[in-house]
Amino acid sequence: MTDEALIPYDTTLFVRDHCLCLHAQRAARALARRFDDALRPLGLTNGQFSLLMALNRPEPPPMGPVAAVLAMDRTTLTAALKPLERRGLVVVGPDPRDRRGRLLRLTREGRRLLTEAFPIWQDTHAKLDAELSAVDMNTLRTGMMAIA
Repeated sequence: MTDEALIPYDTTLFVRDHCLCLHAQRAARALARRFDDALRPLGLTNGQFSLLMALNRPEPPPMGPVAAVLAMDRTTLTAALKPLERRGLVVVGPDPRDRRGRLLRLTREGRRLLTEAFPIWQDTHAKLDAELSAVDMNTLRTGMMAIA
């Protein structure tokens, strides 16, 4: 085997500059850090905020629809719920209509924390929108939702 590259470096640069997956991953990490930093004083990550918000429904949802909204499998959702359960923010209980199923419910403390976190999310989002004023955010969101 030689040290000679099989794919020219120009191709590497092309992929770096055009790969939607790479750019989406980099953007997702940057956004996650920004929202993690903003929510840190409340002891929340951006993922935990999204999970709490996904549970903010008139009726406690089953795991399947929550996992679908968050684009995660049930095993990952179960792991993500554990620290929120330990903090008393979420209760996972049996579904009275189907004892095999589980319903997810925000506790009073979970609703209180979500109420405190939402203005932080709004402020962080407003700053981000202002920084990206040259970008059509509705088109960006529509494109991202189409991919997801």
